Amino acid sequence: MTIVPFSRRTFIKSSTAVTAGLVLSPAIIGRAEAATLKLKCSSSLPNDPKFANGRVYYDNLVKQIKANGLGEQVEVAFFPDNQLGQEIDVINSVKLGVIDLMVSGSSISANLVPLVGTYDLGFLFASFPQQTKAFDAGAAKPIEDALLKGSNIRIIAWAYNFGSRSVLAKKPVKTPEDLAGLKIRTLPNPVITECLRLMGAAATPLAFGEIYTALQAGVLDGLEHDPPTILASKFYETAKSYALTQHNFSPLAIYFSDMTFNRMDPKLREGFLDAAKKAAVDTRAHGLAVEKEALAALTEKGVTVAECDREAFKKRVAPQIENFIKARPESKAVIDIIRSTQA
Repeated sequence: MTIVPFSRRTFIKSSTAVTAGLVLSPAIIGRAEAATLKLKCSSSLPNDPKFANGRVYYDNLVKQIKANGLGEQVEVAFFPDNQLGQEIDVINSVKLGVIDLMVSGSSISANLVPLVGTYDLGFLFASFPQQTKAFDAGAAKPIEDALLKGSNIRIIAWAYNFGSRSVLAKKPVKTPEDLAGLKIRTLPNPVITECLRLMGAAATPLAFGEIYTALQAGVLDGLEHDPPTILASKFYETAKSYALTQHNFSPLAIYFSDMTFNRMDPKLREGFLDAAKKAAVDTRAHGLAVEKEALAALTEKGVTVAECDREAFKKRVAPQIENFIKARPESKAVIDIIRSTQA
């Protein structure tokens, strides 16, 4: 297991040098293929082995790689806490093959392929188990195919963000009226931003790594995220009211560069992809268990966790899905599968 404290500048310089060497020297390519395959895995979340989905997935991946007998053939280095850059930069590096793996929500890739934003529609999923059933029934493949075609990025496994996304704010929020005028951070993603706007907030897109200081400075009044991420990132230190809007059950995607996929030996690739899928199953189970524990821990930290008028929020967001289908008709088949799948 390799968890690397690393500067982004050093990473880019070394990556450029390695890439240049591979291009100029076929002999080096031959030797590299015979050696241990070294992969870089990025996550924006802290290096928390319990509450941060990136680290949890990474630990499970390493375990499954060893279980598949590939421990001497594949080495994955883990870079948490935005060490390789903000998520929008990292997803583009995965597209270019500079970074091999990225563990993040599906939302970030909607910036590259807008159809992925289907999963960000407010109140689309009823629960994470329902999400898995919908994906198994065919709701994942059109999105995976579109992302591969549009950005050369594969989703090799699906897990869960550790809990549904709800609103953490500096004041209590029970109704859409309570959100009015509050600057609530959203992902730099138009669908999620629109969802929070419809819910009543002054939706404010911002990179994940900038949230804490923005809350401290008063640039933000709150954010929307899952309980373990709020706990692991210590956002509770600056906002103390958590309204259980549960407006989004965000899927966690394991992104894999198509360039890395294509340069892997087929037999090694088969074993690695199997390990990646098994690690996702382990991570889903962990995520479901840890959400309640994180909510309890937030309460101990002084956060007021409260129910809200979820139906009022849901009613206000309802037009978003139909408008999305009108703008992107190809999303209808995916949405129909999700809606027809019971938890």
